[in-house]
Amino acid sequence: MKKIITIAGSNSQKSINKSLLNYTSSLLKNVELITIDLNDYVLPIYGVDYETENGIPVVIKRLDELIDKADGFIISLAEHNGSYTAVFKNIIDWLSRINMKIWREKPMLLMATSPGSRGGTTLLKSASAYFPFMGAKITDTFSLPSFYDNFNNAEIVDQSLKEDISNKVNKFQTII
Repeated sequence: MKKIITIAGSNSQKSINKSLLNYTSSLLKNVELITIDLNDYVLPIYGVDYETENGIPVVIKRLDELIDKADGFIISLAEHNGSYTAVFKNIIDWLSRINMKIWREKPMLLMATSPGSRGGTTLLKSASAYFPFMGAKITDTFSLPSFYDNFNNAEIVDQSLKEDISNKVNKFQTII
């Protein structure tokens, strides 16, 4: 059975990206889901001086081992001022100290949502350009605009958006 790691790029307990990720994960068939909660990775801000004095935190080494065993990734990024959340960026910085190809050249479905009409598209464009340098094989991107209008009762309510994510999940599954 294929192992898929899911990550919501937010440490908010009520993250709308977690809601989108849970919905998207429910569309997968015959996979083992490994859900990464960024709240389980409370870390110092990456700095070379800290790393020199203390080494790489054990939790990051364990996360790197999980990533190594995965067959693919579904990530839903929260956008803060047009970029990644601080907690997500910090984890990426730490992981890159073990292996710069964090995503191991494995398939990734990359998503974002926000309350606004752009649905995190600025961040999706940035991540789509940057993640391949870190070993991501992005199969597709998906933006869910106006989250509170388009998501209700734990699912996407707009039919065209629902079909779009379903098609992208199906494509992802054929690639992993």
